[in-house]
Amino acid sequence: MKAALSPFVALYGATFVLMVGMGLLGSFLGVRLSIEGVSVATIGRVMTAYYVGLLVGAFFSTRLIQRVGHIRSFSAFAAVTTGVVLLHALYVSPFTWALLRFLTGISAIGLYTVIESWLCECSPQNVRGRVFAIYMVVSYLGQGVGQQLLNVGAPEAQTLFILSALFISLCIVPVATTRSIHPNPSEPAPFRFKAIFMKSPVGVLGCLVAGLISSAFYSMGPVFCQQFDMSLFELSWFMTAAILGGLLLQWPIGAISDRFDRSLVLLVLGVVVCLVTPGVMVAANTRIEYLIGTMVVYGGLIFSIYPVSVARAQDLFEPGEIVSVSTALLFAYGVGATLGPLVSSMVMEASPYGLFFFFMSVSAVYALIVFGLRRGERIEIVSAEDQGDFVFMHKTSVVALHQDLPEDELF
Repeated sequence: MKAALSPFVALYGATFVLMVGMGLLGSFLGVRLSIEGVSVATIGRVMTAYYVGLLVGAFFSTRLIQRVGHIRSFSAFAAVTTGVVLLHALYVSPFTWALLRFLTGISAIGLYTVIESWLCECSPQNVRGRVFAIYMVVSYLGQGVGQQLLNVGAPEAQTLFILSALFISLCIVPVATTRSIHPNPSEPAPFRFKAIFMKSPVGVLGCLVAGLISSAFYSMGPVFCQQFDMSLFELSWFMTAAILGGLLLQWPIGAISDRFDRSLVLLVLGVVVCLVTPGVMVAANTRIEYLIGTMVVYGGLIFSIYPVSVARAQDLFEPGEIVSVSTALLFAYGVGATLGPLVSSMVMEASPYGLFFFFMSVSAVYALIVFGLRRGERIEIVSAEDQGDFVFMHKTSVVALHQDLPEDELF
């Protein structure tokens, strides 16, 4: 196992440093916009631009990697991201930041594609799950450290922009100096989204829901804390607790999904999120320790929807179709991620608890849909014996599978 992991040490190091910078930037922007007096709805629109960039970047990032290779592409994407982050400090306005967030999304999807496709192509199939599991752990740890760096500088100053750009630029070093041979990208397989959705609606809709919830949390979670007058220290621990929960609970929930039908697991996840949400809202009015404790559980639940949905969808397709299916799931996630901050910000303007009302509503609707689909004939229920193994996944891990989204193949 050690021999199988050693070629990826540089990638793991680059991932950690990159996620420190990206995690810090994502949370800090929401805080800074709130301090500048920007409305919650406008903040949501600004943060949504990042996910629109992810969707747009998915159309051509793979082509660039095929043209110039993994290492050069990674260096280019990281350099662009660094420059865009620094531009945030020069022009503080919602319109400008929306444009910059859009550009950040385009370059970020390129970075994630390089790392994850490298891991996917160069890892033997019998250890690929563990290779990705370590990647997920490193990613979550980097995001957690990034949240804590919110305490390093005053949010009104430019220090945190510089710090974020510093970490993102440093992620180039491990990749540029590695002696590991980078993979030769293969031609992406086309897919038809409608056909994949009709065969696995539970999995596709699960990825859509995961995009709605995850993007809303990362973009509007800091704004929620600002509405409750939390200090920057408390805000950083609020975000870190949810990320820690995702790190701790994904694996046991995945193990459960290996033993039982995954559509049932997704149904239970939707119901449990609805039941736990009122507890989080109550904890928000008590001691910060109680809120942090509930967020560990809550983060573990909401961040488990995506990997179980991916595994559920893959259960219904042949191995040769996995690349196309993964591309469709990424597209569904991207659509949800684009809408999440926009819709949740509107709900937050009506109530300080709007973010969690949004989570509860989305989870409830999804649970009802899964319940209906499981009872009908539109979807085949796969027994535990026939299911593939659950793979510990982050919300962006499907970009590893060479998605290329030709417009004439979407439907």
